[in-house]
Amino acid sequence: MTQPPKGSRPEQESSLLGPDGGFEQAFHLAPWLHVVATGGSAPLDEILPASGNVYVARLNGADMSDEMSTFRQFGELLKFPDYFGWNWNAFYDCLRDLQWLSSDHHVLIIESAESALPEDDDARDEFFRSLWRAGQRWSYVKRPEGVTFSRLSVVLSCDEGAVSGLASRLRGVQERLG
Repeated sequence: MTQPPKGSRPEQESSLLGPDGGFEQAFHLAPWLHVVATGGSAPLDEILPASGNVYVARLNGADMSDEMSTFRQFGELLKFPDYFGWNWNAFYDCLRDLQWLSSDHHVLIIESAESALPEDDDARDEFFRSLWRAGQRWSYVKRPEGVTFSRLSVVLSCDEGAVSGLASRLRGVQERLG
Protein backbone atom coordinates (compact mmCIF):
# COMPACT_ATOMS: atom_id res chain seq x y z
CA MET A 1 0.00 0.00 0.00
CA THR A 2 1.40 3.40 -0.94
CA GLN A 3 1.58 6.16 1.62
CA PRO A 4 -0.19 9.45 0.96
CA PRO A 5 2.07 12.38 0.06
CA LYS A 6 3.54 14.27 3.00
CA GLY A 7 1.15 16.86 4.30
CA SER A 8 -1.92 15.30 2.71
CA ARG A 9 -4.76 13.18 3.83
CA PRO A 10 -5.36 9.84 2.12
CA GLU A 11 -7.14 9.83 -1.21
CA GLN A 12 -10.85 10.11 -0.87
CA GLU A 13 -13.54 9.18 -3.36
CA SER A 14 -16.93 10.68 -2.93
CA SER A 15 -20.23 10.51 -4.75
CA LEU A 16 -22.12 13.75 -4.89
CA LEU A 17 -25.75 14.23 -5.82
CA GLY A 18 -25.70 16.01 -9.17
CA PRO A 19 -28.16 18.60 -10.50
CA ASP A 20 -29.99 15.94 -12.52
CA GLY A 21 -30.52 13.75 -9.42
CA GLY A 22 -27.76 11.31 -10.42
CA PHE A 23 -24.52 10.72 -8.55
CA GLU A 24 -21.23 12.26 -9.63
CA GLN A 25 -17.79 10.98 -8.74
CA ALA A 26 -15.03 13.12 -7.30
CA PHE A 27 -11.52 12.07 -6.28
CA HIS A 28 -9.40 14.07 -3.88
CA LEU A 29 -5.95 12.71 -4.77
CA ALA A 30 -3.87 15.22 -2.82
CA PRO A 31 -4.43 18.62 -1.19
CA TRP A 32 -3.56 20.19 -4.53
CA LEU A 33 -5.20 17.77 -6.99
CA HIS A 34 -8.86 16.93 -7.55
CA VAL A 35 -10.61 14.98 -10.32
CA VAL A 36 -14.32 15.71 -10.71
CA ALA A 37 -17.07 14.92 -13.16
CA THR A 38 -18.15 17.76 -15.45
CA GLY A 39 -20.54 19.92 -13.47
CA GLY A 40 -19.31 18.34 -10.25
CA SER A 41 -17.52 20.05 -7.43
CA ALA A 42 -14.30 19.95 -5.47
CA PRO A 43 -13.89 20.85 -1.77
CA LEU A 44 -13.70 24.65 -1.94
CA ASP A 45 -12.34 24.91 1.59
CA GLU A 46 -9.19 23.17 0.34
CA ILE A 47 -8.92 25.00 -2.97
CA LEU A 48 -9.64 28.58 -1.98
CA PRO A 49 -8.00 30.36 0.92
CA ALA A 50 -10.01 32.36 3.44
CA SER A 51 -8.30 35.52 2.19
CA GLY A 52 -5.65 36.78 -0.22
CA ASN A 53 -5.32 37.22 -3.97
CA VAL A 54 -6.30 34.18 -6.01
CA TYR A 55 -5.42 33.76 -9.68
CA VAL A 56 -7.79 31.36 -11.45
CA ALA A 57 -6.99 29.99 -14.89
CA ARG A 58 -9.58 27.96 -16.78
CA LEU A 59 -8.08 25.73 -19.44
CA ASN A 60 -9.57 23.24 -21.87
CA GLY A 61 -8.01 19.81 -22.34
CA ALA A 62 -9.81 19.45 -25.69
CA ASP A 63 -7.60 22.29 -26.97
CA MET A 64 -4.42 20.48 -25.86
CA SER A 65 -4.04 18.22 -28.88
CA ASP A 66 -0.24 18.16 -28.73
CA GLU A 67 2.64 19.47 -26.64
CA MET A 68 2.87 22.84 -28.41
CA SER A 69 -0.86 23.60 -28.04
CA THR A 70 -0.64 22.61 -24.37
CA PHE A 71 2.34 24.90 -23.79
CA ARG A 72 0.62 27.69 -25.74
CA GLN A 73 -2.60 27.49 -23.71
CA PHE A 74 -0.80 27.43 -20.36
CA GLY A 75 1.64 30.11 -21.50
CA GLU A 76 -1.14 32.49 -22.53
CA LEU A 77 -3.39 31.97 -19.52
CA LEU A 78 -0.62 31.84 -16.91
CA LYS A 79 1.42 34.55 -18.64
CA PHE A 80 4.60 32.48 -18.86
CA PRO A 81 7.68 34.70 -19.24
CA ASP A 82 9.37 35.21 -22.62
CA TYR A 83 12.21 32.88 -21.62
CA PHE A 84 9.82 29.87 -21.42
CA GLY A 85 11.66 27.04 -23.20
CA TRP A 86 8.70 25.17 -24.78
CA ASN A 87 9.61 21.80 -23.24
CA TRP A 88 8.42 19.79 -20.23
CA ASN A 89 11.25 20.88 -17.92
CA ALA A 90 10.52 24.54 -18.66
CA PHE A 91 6.78 23.89 -18.24
CA TYR A 92 7.35 22.45 -14.76
CA ASP A 93 9.78 25.27 -13.87
CA CYS A 94 7.14 27.87 -14.76
CA LEU A 95 4.38 26.05 -12.84
CA ARG A 96 6.50 25.89 -9.71
CA ASP A 97 7.37 29.59 -9.89
CA LEU A 98 4.41 31.74 -11.06
CA GLN A 99 5.79 34.69 -9.07
CA TRP A 100 5.09 37.02 -12.02
CA LEU A 101 1.34 36.63 -11.38
CA SER A 102 1.56 38.51 -8.06
CA SER A 103 -1.00 36.22 -6.41
CA ASP A 104 -1.01 34.45 -3.09
CA HIS A 105 -2.81 31.39 -4.47
CA HIS A 106 -3.31 29.85 -7.92
CA VAL A 107 -6.14 27.62 -9.08
CA LEU A 108 -5.97 25.73 -12.38
CA ILE A 109 -9.25 24.34 -13.67
CA ILE A 110 -8.76 22.02 -16.62
CA GLU A 111 -12.02 21.12 -18.29
CA SER A 112 -12.19 18.04 -20.53
CA ALA A 113 -8.96 16.91 -18.86
CA GLU A 114 -9.40 13.41 -20.27
CA SER A 115 -8.98 14.91 -23.77
CA ALA A 116 -5.53 16.41 -23.15
CA LEU A 117 -2.75 15.02 -25.37
CA PRO A 118 -4.85 12.12 -26.68
CA GLU A 119 -2.33 10.80 -29.22
CA ASP A 120 0.82 10.89 -27.09
CA ASP A 121 0.84 8.80 -23.89
CA ASP A 122 4.39 9.85 -22.98
CA ALA A 123 3.54 13.55 -23.25
CA ARG A 124 0.30 12.97 -21.36
CA ASP A 125 2.17 11.29 -18.52
CA GLU A 126 4.70 14.14 -18.48
CA PHE A 127 1.85 16.67 -18.39
CA PHE A 128 0.20 15.03 -15.38
CA ARG A 129 3.58 14.47 -13.71
CA SER A 130 4.36 18.20 -14.07
CA LEU A 131 0.99 19.16 -12.57
CA TRP A 132 1.48 16.72 -9.68
CA ARG A 133 5.04 17.86 -8.92
CA ALA A 134 4.17 21.56 -9.14
CA GLY A 135 1.19 21.12 -6.82
CA GLN A 136 3.31 19.17 -4.39
CA ARG A 137 6.00 21.85 -4.49
CA TRP A 138 3.45 24.58 -3.68
CA SER A 139 1.68 22.44 -1.09
CA TYR A 140 1.15 22.74 2.62
CA VAL A 141 3.93 24.30 4.64
CA LYS A 142 4.11 23.81 8.40
CA ARG A 143 5.02 26.93 10.30
CA PRO A 144 5.10 27.78 13.99
CA GLU A 145 1.78 29.60 13.63
CA GLY A 146 0.09 26.66 11.89
CA VAL A 147 -0.32 25.19 8.43
CA THR A 148 -0.48 27.17 5.21
CA PHE A 149 -2.87 25.93 2.54
CA SER A 150 -1.61 24.75 -0.81
CA ARG A 151 -0.84 27.74 -2.96
CA LEU A 152 -1.50 25.85 -6.21
CA SER A 153 -4.64 23.76 -6.66
CA VAL A 154 -5.48 21.79 -9.78
CA VAL A 155 -9.02 20.69 -10.58
CA LEU A 156 -9.30 18.22 -13.46
CA SER A 157 -12.85 18.09 -14.77
CA CYS A 158 -13.86 15.29 -17.14
CA ASP A 159 -16.82 13.27 -18.35
CA GLU A 160 -18.33 11.13 -15.61
CA GLY A 161 -17.24 7.94 -17.35
CA ALA A 162 -13.60 9.10 -17.40
CA VAL A 163 -13.26 10.18 -13.75
CA SER A 164 -12.05 6.90 -12.25
CA GLY A 165 -9.72 6.19 -15.21
CA LEU A 166 -8.10 9.61 -14.93
CA ALA A 167 -7.79 9.24 -11.16
CA SER A 168 -6.15 5.84 -11.69
CA ARG A 169 -3.68 7.32 -14.18
CA LEU A 170 -2.76 10.03 -11.68
CA ARG A 171 -2.29 7.47 -8.92
CA GLY A 172 0.20 5.77 -11.25
CA VAL A 173 2.04 9.06 -11.71
CA GLN A 174 2.13 9.49 -7.92
CA GLU A 175 3.52 5.99 -7.41
CA ARG A 176 6.27 6.49 -10.01
CA LEU A 177 7.30 9.74 -8.33
CA GLY A 178 7.58 7.93 -5.01
